[in-house]
Amino acid sequence: MSKAFTKEEPGDDPVIVPERPPLPPGVPNYVTERGKALLEEEHRRLTEERARLKAQAPGDREEEHNKALAVVNRRLAELAERIATARVVQPPENPDAVVRFGATVTLRRRKPGGEEETRRITLVGVDEAGESPELVSFTAPIARALLGHRAGETVTYPAHGGDEALEILEVTYPTSRG
Repeated sequence: MSKAFTKEEPGDDPVIVPERPPLPPGVPNYVTERGKALLEEEHRRLTEERARLKAQAPGDREEEHNKALAVVNRRLAELAERIATARVVQPPENPDAVVRFGATVTLRRRKPGGEEETRRITLVGVDEAGESPELVSFTAPIARALLGHRAGETVTYPAHGGDEALEILEVTYPTSRG
């Protein structure tokens, strides 16, 4: 019978903490300036949360309290590793319209059925990606298909419904440098 139907306490169930998005083996942890700042802000918030949990008396919810503290500690450890290995990539000083890390790319997608759509994506680090549909990890298949190409070129991207042609309409980079 499932524990959901009994009055048993969860007891020694392991604490499951979802891992951060993985970096492929041997791939540097490239980040944008914004991505590094987000990592540092998350670290600050988790450090404050850990201090709050440590100062809080668990009372009759000791197991729940200890699990919450374990989750925060695990996330802090992973985050510390990401921050320590982060390599901030500055936008190029003289952008030459080639797709590189940090580029914002305007694309026209041509699907096999003839449909077209225009989309804009920015190639960012794995931790910053997914925050919105426009932020795509530099390790994602679509990013790998675009890297090294220029505005005006068309590349083929292996999508779920079959290959799609991606026409690169524009490549831009942030203008502010830190």
